[in-house]
Amino acid sequence: METRFLIDPGGLRDLADALTDRYDPTVGEDALHRLSDFLTVRVPGRRDDRGRTVPELVGARRYRDAVQQLWPQLIAYTYDEPSPAEGFGNADRPAGPFEPLSRRRVVPRYFSDRGELLGILRGLIDTMFGGAAADAGKPTWCEKTPFNLLCMEFLWELVPEATIVHIKRHPVSVLASHLAQPWAPSTVDGALAYLKPVYHRWLTWKNTVDLTGRRYIEVKAEDLAADWPGQRRALFERLDVGDVVTPSTFQSHKLTNRNDQFDDETREFIEEALGKVIPAMGYE
Repeated sequence: METRFLIDPGGLRDLADALTDRYDPTVGEDALHRLSDFLTVRVPGRRDDRGRTVPELVGARRYRDAVQQLWPQLIAYTYDEPSPAEGFGNADRPAGPFEPLSRRRVVPRYFSDRGELLGILRGLIDTMFGGAAADAGKPTWCEKTPFNLLCMEFLWELVPEATIVHIKRHPVSVLASHLAQPWAPSTVDGALAYLKPVYHRWLTWKNTVDLTGRRYIEVKAEDLAADWPGQRRALFERLDVGDVVTPSTFQSHKLTNRNDQFDDETREFIEEALGKVIPAMGYE
């Protein structure tokens, strides 16, 4: 599922920068606050399309213990700061009987060795994801937050042996799919404004790095759907995992259902707006 806390704002990627290259006590404390909110409120409260949360997926006790064990490794010191009075109170008289008199502050650790911090963060996901995989008798695990694609260098820092699988789809179909999502713009112009920078950032980065020899696989969803059993075997072989019949499959009718979503004029407008993105993604 999309766990999101690896690379989303407030997640592990932001924390890695805040406690190393961007460190100062304020930046670090803010990053810890945001990560705490992410791991203790947002992640447990968010259900996927099958109705499950991350703690339910990896085991609630395992998740809770892994998060609790993380904080002592990231915090150098804690203290209480007097809170200024709010409302009509003043410095020597609180506004009401429930007004907090202080707030908890933390001094984050500074990691001059980024690798040490990444090892701690790696331990968190090894416990959560690796433990869940072991419980299920599986040799590995997969995390599918879409924007992982834009954070590949960090993910390889975090999990050097990871293979990143980029399953791409025709950009026009991607845009059509976005129009049906409640979290995305509902107009063609809005969806173009949302997607074009993503494509441009990805293609710009890809054109500046050499992925030869890197653990990166790129495959078209349309090809997977055309022959899922055969393509699945080939993909799993490249991933160095044994082939197995999967509950979820790629099905052609679920990909082609977007082909006729636009009239000819609208499709022409979209293709012109996307410009070189379509051939750059391997489509005509």
